[in-house]
Amino acid sequence: MSVNDDWRRRSLAAVWHPCTQMKLHEPQGAALPLIPVARAEGVWLHDHEGNRYLDAISSWWVNLFGHNHPAIRAALIDQLHTLDHVMLAGFTHAPVVELSERLGALTGLGHAFYGSDGASATEIALKMSAHHWRNAGRGGKNRFVGVAGGYHGETVGALAVTDIPLFREAYAPLLRLAATVPSPDARQAAPGETPAGVAERAATALGDWLAEHAHETAAVIIEPLIQCAAGMAMHDPLYLRRARELCDRHQVHLVLDEIAVGFGRTGTLFAHQQAGIRPDFLCLSKGLTGGTLPLSVVLSTDAVFAAFYDDAVARGFLHSHSYTGNPLACRAALATLDLFEQTDALRQNAASSARLAAQFAPLSAHPRVRHARQCGMVFAWDVASSLPDFARRCARHALAQGLLLRPIGHTLYAMPPYVIDEAEGELLARGALAALQATLDEEVAAGAGREPTHQGVMDAV
Repeated sequence: MSVNDDWRRRSLAAVWHPCTQMKLHEPQGAALPLIPVARAEGVWLHDHEGNRYLDAISSWWVNLFGHNHPAIRAALIDQLHTLDHVMLAGFTHAPVVELSERLGALTGLGHAFYGSDGASATEIALKMSAHHWRNAGRGGKNRFVGVAGGYHGETVGALAVTDIPLFREAYAPLLRLAATVPSPDARQAAPGETPAGVAERAATALGDWLAEHAHETAAVIIEPLIQCAAGMAMHDPLYLRRARELCDRHQVHLVLDEIAVGFGRTGTLFAHQQAGIRPDFLCLSKGLTGGTLPLSVVLSTDAVFAAFYDDAVARGFLHSHSYTGNPLACRAALATLDLFEQTDALRQNAASSARLAAQFAPLSAHPRVRHARQCGMVFAWDVASSLPDFARRCARHALAQGLLLRPIGHTLYAMPPYVIDEAEGELLARGALAALQATLDEEVAAGAGREPTHQGVMDAV
């Protein structure tokens, strides 16, 4: 038995893998075999037998400056020499203070509440919004509205504002579902309609809903510019401006979920900055630590914070996590913010994204590709295929090309670390095209051929 096979066997016997039907990983004829990773550096993941895979999706969108970055590694080692962890209730420490100050300066949102993952950030923001209105004497404002196709995590509160049936339906009896308004997804444009026109149409629907339900609505939650789990659905910044205006008019909080799209993915440090607005709550995670340690944060306005500031303990925000504001994770986040400054990352990303767009041109021009699109360092292509398991097949062919790609439904996408160089970009572009063609060749061999209705689900495995 090979080293890789031994680790696969042990993992299948002991580990319940996320977002996975475990039966598909069975060793005999596995639809998508587990890849045991021994080490990682830069854009590359290495297994135990000398194979390597270009991490074209940044390990579920978390890695920014490449794996095992020396500056982040050095910061973590240094922090381990002084303070590994201390509870944040009744105590504080330099890394969490410094990180909160820097995030506040970057966003204009002055108070940071920490969790461990993106779903936790969603839970925190929703609870904080409803509790704010309760403290303000408006306890009836306790419901939420989300955007069609939205994804905000898989804990119970986050699922309530997530509009992807695959994740939500099994837990429907547990949920207090939010209302859903139309998405500004630019792919929904009518003939002759611009992305801004789609955004305006969706905003009008949001306005109509709020006009009737604002009295019971605590907050609107939106993924700015890209709804990632909906198949990288991209929209015009106009929608965010209109949402901000509507929330102000109807006295409803605006929660922006930048868990996936924050920290430079869309071309600006934060996606909402392209609309020139400020939310009431900003949820961040994933790239916050450069892809090294779990950490999330919810940033809020002074007005929200003031509603909790009182002598009465019950009016405080009593949510907690054992590892809230962990010093190691905060030091990793501080090192990540340092890298943005030291490398002039946003300017470098603008050049990298233009280069990658040119390298992806043959893929974008493929006759079975629909809606080739880009936002900053995020690229996506909808594929006209009737294969119900397109994502799994394409992911398997990508691995054969030395690439980690994980299509969402019939949408192939790439979100590589920012350090991808020209040669690596060429390998990614050529390999992605080859993986797509190999998948479509299988479809032809199976005698299929009709175009599917677009679906946006994480169904690679």
